Order: sequence, then C-alpha cells, then structure tokens
Amino acid sequence: MRSGLLAMLGGVMLLVATTFGASAQQSEIEGTINSQLEAFKADDFATAFTFATPRLQQLFQSPQNFQRMVTGGYPMVWRPADVRYLDLREEAGAFLQRVEIKDAEGRVHLLEYRMEPTAEGWRIGGVQILQAPGVAA
Repeated sequence: MRSGLLAMLGGVMLLVATTFGASAQQSEIEGTINSQLEAFKADDFATAFTFATPRLQQLFQSPQNFQRMVTGGYPMVWRPADVRYLDLREEAGAFLQRVEIKDAEGRVHLLEYRMEPTAEGWRIGGVQILQAPGVAA
C-alpha cells in the first residue's frame, strides 16, 4: 500500500512539474512575441529583427529588408490593435503558437508563430497567416 501511495505521489509531482514547465515555456514564448510586437509599434525594426532566429536573420540579411517584408506582408503585426494568445503545441521539434490579432480596422487575423529555442532564448522562426474562424474563402 505504501509503495502504491508513493508511486501515486510521484506521478502527481511529475504532472505538476510538467504543467508548470509548460506554463513557464508558454510565458517565455509569449514574452518574445510581445517584445517583437512592441518593437514593431515603435518602428524599431533593428530590435524586432533580434527576435528572429539566426536562420531568418541570415535570410533577410538586414533589419531594412526585414522591415519591407513585415510592412508589406504582415501589416497586422506591425500595427496590431489587439493581441490574444491561443494554443501552443509542439510539432516536429518546434513549438507553434497560435495568435489572434485584430488590426486597426477591426479585422481579425489568425497567425501561427514557429518558435525555436536558441542560446539567447526563444526566437521566431517564421509566421504563417491562417484563415481566421468565420472567414470564408
């Protein structure tokens, strides 16, 4: 009986530790995305560029190229009116964070951020625009 109780207690402790670890991870990921969004709002593309993975930084080569891509293709992240974090899931070694962003005109956009751990913390490895719920193609 005692060994069964100890095994159950060990299982509960593992569940609690895993839950708190996942919660801390989500908090760090949201912090990275928030920091980039704040840099965009301030038109500080040099700082916003630092939240991209080294692979993306190499692809865009400069904050100016990154700025052109963001302002031309992702205006909702450049000037968000409201940001809401949805689910976070792990897939093929990366974490995918869904984010609902309302733009200045009130349109709702659903995006999926590919988050990758680096030595400097979580970095954004890409953003995909998804079809928002209730929007027909």
